[in-house]
Amino acid sequence: MAKEIEIEFKNLLTKDEFTKLQNVFHITESMFVEQTNYYFETPSFTLKNSGGALRIRQKSHSFVLTLKIRQAIGHLEIHQKLSESEAMKILETSQIPDGEVKEYLIEENIKIDNLALLGDLTTRRVELPYENGLLVLDHSTYLNHEDYELEYEVTDELVGKKHFINLLCKYEIPERKTSNKIKRFFNAKQGFMGEK
Repeated sequence: MAKEIEIEFKNLLTKDEFTKLQNVFHITESMFVEQTNYYFETPSFTLKNSGGALRIRQKSHSFVLTLKIRQAIGHLEIHQKLSESEAMKILETSQIPDGEVKEYLIEENIKIDNLALLGDLTTRRVELPYENGLLVLDHSTYLNHEDYELEYEVTDELVGKKHFINLLCKYEIPERKTSNKIKRFFNAKQGFMGEK
């Protein structure tokens, strides 16, 4: 179990921009790792309205339950490792087991009685060290959508922003307002539900 403040910059990419960065950083297909995020929420969007999001991330046979809570700078992330059987139980029942995530929800009086699994988002990801941070290239698929994204995770917001903007300028990539994955997933889900 761990708590951390995540500071990251994001920019959606076109497929061509994604391919350009793959070439620039000598990224081969074998370097990508697949992960799947399973997103949970209540019918009244209790987590979203509290500035939060809840997911299980699966990488191979490793599972981590993560609660993200928006902060003044970045997000507080509370991680709780799960066994495969614990993860499967949560995916089947939407019941959060005892541990740091549940404790935080109780402490902050965030009620998740009617929690439900909303769906999943699968990402092919590669991570590289870059300018005292972590550069991440993601190709995600979810609800008949796909997108390409560049992320830059840092410990210093001001220095990180400068490096990120310089990187975009260097490779002639326009800066785009980019929502996080869960928000893009929710937007796609609303559109998907509207089509039915």
